[in-house]
Amino acid sequence: MFKPLGRAAVLAAGALAFVSATSAAADDGITADTILFGQAAVLEGPASALGQGMRAGILAAFEEINARGGVHGRKLKLVSVDDGYEPDRSIVATKKLIEEERVFALIGAVGTPTSNAAVPVASAARVPFIGPFTGAGFLRDPKLENVINIRASYAAETEAWVKHLTEDLKIKKIAIFYQDDTFGRAGLDGIKAALQRRGMELAAEGTFERNTVAVKSALLTLKRAEPEAVAMVGPYKPCAEFIKLARKTEFNPVFLNISFVGASALAKELGPDGKGVVVTQVVPFPWDASLKVVADYQAAIKATPEFVSLEGYLVGRLAIAALDKAGPAPTRASLIKVIKDTGKFDIGGLTMTFGPQKNQGLDQVFLTVIQPDGSFKAVDRLAL
Repeated sequence: MFKPLGRAAVLAAGALAFVSATSAAADDGITADTILFGQAAVLEGPASALGQGMRAGILAAFEEINARGGVHGRKLKLVSVDDGYEPDRSIVATKKLIEEERVFALIGAVGTPTSNAAVPVASAARVPFIGPFTGAGFLRDPKLENVINIRASYAAETEAWVKHLTEDLKIKKIAIFYQDDTFGRAGLDGIKAALQRRGMELAAEGTFERNTVAVKSALLTLKRAEPEAVAMVGPYKPCAEFIKLARKTEFNPVFLNISFVGASALAKELGPDGKGVVVTQVVPFPWDASLKVVADYQAAIKATPEFVSLEGYLVGRLAIAALDKAGPAPTRASLIKVIKDTGKFDIGGLTMTFGPQKNQGLDQVFLTVIQPDGSFKAVDRLAL
């Protein structure tokens, strides 16, 4: 016989329903057989190789695990939205992924200015923001509880620049060419700090606008200073344009690029002008199959191996490992918690280390030099 509920029972049932609804809303993107990830990144335009490379690497990792049945029986899917490498568009793309696509987590974002715009949106919605392709310092703040980084910071890269230029090559006059936004200024601040630690200052600064190749003014400024080395903080097209124009005018300092440049795309753009150009990297050498994760990547990737897609693959592999540890009923909160609580992840022989106050898995910076045929050589030190 049906018995009406009392007021207390009704309130309790209502509260339970509210909690259940809230929990369900907080864990969008999970069904009985799938987990949906979202990527807001540059997929078209002068920096598109970066977003496309990250996407290719993540998809390679997802397709690899899906072929084995997925994670706890769920297949991983990725939906990508082009943000054009513009902050305003990144906000729109991020909201679309969270509110319309209803993704479980965001993964593989590209760029400092775009991440700077997207992270507040993701944080407000308590959506994990995993593996952005940027070494920006603000993303390493442990107060950003939903952010998980893979790569070393730009501060680590710029310190490596100055260390190797001054110790290996005994260079004293260093200039910088950088994108005039939060990304470029992160590189600028990093190299200034590294020089200051050695009692040095920049010889000159030259800038360009994001999503352009308008580099002639910067070239004239830097050339007048006659630096021995030019550190470069930008994506591949403007950096390649600068180097090619410099070569034509017989301005040939050591050119040294940050990892965000997109090394393989840079080498392709430069052609024969790429010989001797240095690029710091934050992932292992993509052609060194002696490391199991690189061998796995080479077997999984459908395109030619290169640095950006390897980074995307590593991001995907971390997400897979964390989901596996989170168990058959993962939540957004448990995904982040398991990464920080587990601490060390062995990803095919590559160790990523996290903790309550450490949201960056890898710390090492590697040196590579473009060879005459456009390939890359990994080196331990710089030589003229």
